[in-house]
Amino acid sequence: MPYSALLAPIHSFLKCGTPDEWIAAAIKQENLDVVLIDHLICELKAAQSAMFLIRKYAVDKESGDALLAWLKPFETLIYKREGDWRELADKNKLTKSMIPKSNSPYGQDLIDKMVMLIKEELHHFYQVLEIMDEYGIEYKSITPCRYAKGMLRHVKTYEPDALVDKLIIGAYIEARSCERFAKLAPHVDKRLGDFYISLLRSEARHYQDYLTLAQEISEFDITERVEFFGQIEAELIATPDDDFKFHSGLPV
Repeated sequence: MPYSALLAPIHSFLKCGTPDEWIAAAIKQENLDVVLIDHLICELKAAQSAMFLIRKYAVDKESGDALLAWLKPFETLIYKREGDWRELADKNKLTKSMIPKSNSPYGQDLIDKMVMLIKEELHHFYQVLEIMDEYGIEYKSITPCRYAKGMLRHVKTYEPDALVDKLIIGAYIEARSCERFAKLAPHVDKRLGDFYISLLRSEARHYQDYLTLAQEISEFDITERVEFFGQIEAELIATPDDDFKFHSGLPV
């Protein structure tokens, strides 16, 4: 599939494109560290968010504990600075099959899509670490940007609407990531550009998986809610933002 065909649904879904000013800032050499470090953190956060959804909504405690053990080496590396990142490739395995809670209304489809997403996000996490090592960039703590929090504050407080909102937000985060990787790829060196292009297919699928799950779980048509979060997401992307990050808004 040509990348233009892959990206067409993404561009239709998002309510605005990434501003040229953000691209100009992102490709500056002095911003390479923060772009890669924030990308690294975004991959881990995406895995954590997917894992939270499975544990909260779809599996029993035993399966939930197996999920936590799967993610622990990756979290330990980032939050405690312990472990060798080169060993993480062998840690990205889930040895226990996920079993839905007997009383879960969401079931196996949520589990299957989110487990696949987690595996891919953790693989991407490892790939970013490889690139950081090649470029001589050391991990350092950075503050989270306003982007995800700016959408999550609008999540409804009752179920299943809260879950539906979180899935829609997940779709927007994945779609925006896909759009930005495509925008950045022509402006960076070949190693990094090829990596960004390699991510497009999975990011596009993740966005579709989140949307599909949202509609399957919702008791109503989600079109209006998708539009609501689309407007919020676009505002976060298109308005001035003094904290430059991978998902930040218009640089000031």
